[in-house]
Amino acid sequence: MKRFLSGAFLLAFTLSVLLPLLWALMSSVKPGSEILGQPWALPSVLRFDNYGRAWGEAGIGRAFLNSLMVTVGTLIVLLPIGAMAAYVLAKYAFRGAKALLATFLGGMMFPHFLVIVPLFLLMRDLRMLDTVYGLIVVYIAYSLSFTVFVLVGFFVNLPDELAEAAMLDGCGHAATFWKVMLPLARPGLIVVGIFDAIGLWNEYGLALVLLPSEANQTLPVGIARLTMTQQYQSDWGALFAGLVIVMLPVLVVYSFFREKIHETMLAGAVKG
Repeated sequence: MKRFLSGAFLLAFTLSVLLPLLWALMSSVKPGSEILGQPWALPSVLRFDNYGRAWGEAGIGRAFLNSLMVTVGTLIVLLPIGAMAAYVLAKYAFRGAKALLATFLGGMMFPHFLVIVPLFLLMRDLRMLDTVYGLIVVYIAYSLSFTVFVLVGFFVNLPDELAEAAMLDGCGHAATFWKVMLPLARPGLIVVGIFDAIGLWNEYGLALVLLPSEANQTLPVGIARLTMTQQYQSDWGALFAGLVIVMLPVLVVYSFFREKIHETMLAGAVKG
């Protein structure tokens, strides 16, 4: 009976996740009249031109490229900086290490909307407002706490003997980190990179305030504006096509790395 209830619960959870995705995918290739008149019926005609209108006329293509630049640019800088900070905090004993780690962790407690006004003024004074690189700098600062928090746990579990052996072979502190310890922490880098990428890809509040022009808007802001626009134009097919464009990269990334995520999570549970 217990196994039956567990299976039923997992089946219900799976359907609650898959059915909305399948419905959005089906609606993205339906005419607008069928979306409203027959929302649960299969499309009578496949309207792939919905994606063309969403990508070009609605500006989703430009927003997609902006989000891609912001996400990739942030990860390129964030992961090395976060890994170096986490390694020092995990493997080096110095005065104030615990206070510094607590400071990083404290950054995860404050929602960004609490400082959005002074942040807007600061970015304006630095002439970084409404720029992609300005948003990248802000994202790095806001994602650093979570990145350090996760990677500290991975570096703590790495044997100190490996670093000592590398130093006996002539490696300095930097070479030991880059050539020995960082490659061993690659599973942690992959996991934290995926979670950071998903969070950055879907971030809305900071992008809305710091990128006011339509030319620089990211995908979440573009979808919000598309939603408001389509309420008047009644082009619901293009709206659902835009939603699929937003979801598809996240699903592809997770599908590609899901085995590595599961292995890493299982390893962490066993070590714990």
